Amino acid sequence: MKLFLIAGEPSGDRLGGALMAGLSQLAPGTEFAGVGGPAMQAEGLVSLFPMEELSVMGLAEILPKYLHLRRRVREAAEACLASGAEALVTIDSPDFGLRVAALVKRARPSVRTIHYVAPSVWAWRPGRAARMARHVDHVLALLPFEPPYMTAAGMTCDFVGHPVVAEPRASEAEVQALRERVATGPVILVLPGSRRSEVTRLAPVFGDVLARLRHRHPGLTVLVPTVPHVADLVREQVAGWPVHPLVIEDAERKRAAFAAADVALAASGTVSLELAANGTPMVIAYDMNPLSMWLISRMARIDTVTLVNLVSDSRVVPEFLGPRCRAERIAPALLALLEDASQRSAQQAAMQLTMERLGQGGEAPGLRAARSVLSVLAGGGAPQETR
Repeated sequence: MKLFLIAGEPSGDRLGGALMAGLSQLAPGTEFAGVGGPAMQAEGLVSLFPMEELSVMGLAEILPKYLHLRRRVREAAEACLASGAEALVTIDSPDFGLRVAALVKRARPSVRTIHYVAPSVWAWRPGRAARMARHVDHVLALLPFEPPYMTAAGMTCDFVGHPVVAEPRASEAEVQALRERVATGPVILVLPGSRRSEVTRLAPVFGDVLARLRHRHPGLTVLVPTVPHVADLVREQVAGWPVHPLVIEDAERKRAAFAAADVALAASGTVSLELAANGTPMVIAYDMNPLSMWLISRMARIDTVTLVNLVSDSRVVPEFLGPRCRAERIAPALLALLEDASQRSAQQAAMQLTMERLGQGGEAPGLRAARSVLSVLAGGGAPQETR
């Protein structure tokens, strides 16, 4: 069996690596080709071209590279067809992957097309599912409420679990060592985002929030986990904060920081699930260009953007989005969370439910995804245990 896989972002590469490991375990001898990063290459993939070429976001960034990306779409489609692969698996990055799928499906309808990570049509732009169904046979969903949206559009779909449930956690000894080394009072985790635009917009607001909290808790300890590509910018932005934070890049110390914190202030995104996995109560805040924020709010089909709220079907995590992303609004909510045990308990119950619904305690998501892929290639639906 041969599969052609395409990932365009580090998160997709990690999903692809886990899927490949699961397929190698369940179907030894499976051959892989396609585009991926270090996680997929560690499982035997020789990338057609560097995955980093596809890690482009935003209209202003994409336009100068449009012709090059268009050539890469055709190159990937031709390589998939030439490889004799039984299936094409596109992993997230739909702007690139689904264009490849369209070309492959048009040239050879017998190739099964599988997309890993369902589009968030439950949040906005529901028409994306119907458009995707023209070229995609099967979807691997990360969230338990997504399959009905995909099947309604004409594709088969299985919930295979979210990768956050399989990520390693810090040990109690690591957490205790970190707290003993840095903490003199309450520990607050501050996460201003992983994109440069997020950091530059949110870091000043988050610094103002900390200034307001310091008056109440002068012994406050602030931990700022970050990723290498924005680490220098984060250090530059937090240099003027009223509380000198510890910026953390090392993966092991980041895990300890997530578990050691009493509460967190975080940009909106999947980081809320990382916090939930560690039982860390949180306040979510986010802002962007006012026009973009207005357009998204007009198209939104949900009343909360925080995945913990959505998956647990609760609204216990406070959000401060767009015009409400102001220090005078955020600080009282974060202070209340820090000082009110009942609020923290309510969040922790919702976080535990979220993790259970995302597949914690069951088979690893990569293995569940592999079972689903194999079942599709065998001509049936996914096995009952993967649904």
